[in-house]
Amino acid sequence: MTISLFFVRHGQTYLNKYHRIQGVIDSPLTEKGIQDAKDAGNRLRSIKFDAAYSSDLQRAIDTGNTILKLNSNSKAKEVKPKKAFRELNFGYWEGEDDVKTWHIIAGPRGQGSFHEMIEVYGIEKAEDIIAAADPYQDAETSEKLWKRLQLGIDEVIARASNGGNILIATHGTLIRNVVSKWSDIPIDVSTKNGSVTRLNYDDGKYTIQYYNNVGTDL
Repeated sequence: MTISLFFVRHGQTYLNKYHRIQGVIDSPLTEKGIQDAKDAGNRLRSIKFDAAYSSDLQRAIDTGNTILKLNSNSKAKEVKPKKAFRELNFGYWEGEDDVKTWHIIAGPRGQGSFHEMIEVYGIEKAEDIIAAADPYQDAETSEKLWKRLQLGIDEVIARASNGGNILIATHGTLIRNVVSKWSDIPIDVSTKNGSVTRLNYDDGKYTIQYYNNVGTDL
């Protein structure tokens, strides 16, 4: 019996707008970000969500609840925040200008951006390089991210043992990790604000149906 997890990246925030690194640091949705959430809600309004979760960061909570308000078919009326679905912790680099940060971390290696690091090393090693460059060692490694993320995915799947659709309002880098783990789809471009990524689970097997979808075929 198939369980479908609909991962939605939160709408644009002020730190997104200002091109700042945003992991566990949080900022409100912009007007465009609120519209991103509404657009995702309108595209998903025909899907009956049996359960709904989000990161415990406010930008994801607000996005998830906006989606649910537009969905009269959903059994879930509000998201349940879970730390498991929180964005990668970038440690010392949180809030920094993104161009400056990637110049410091990736420049000496010959890359100019996080996207180029992912293309060259894969997302897991790229995250480990970022963590190693943190002088305070607060940034999460890929292993630390997956330790909490897999537990969260396992829990929501166990609660949906009879199949169904699950909404998870979360973050761009986390979604890229999910896609990298269970598909060969390229992830060296940004996950769009308000985009939908669908992960299907059936009898122990995970399959990415689509990634970064901002269209109507959901």
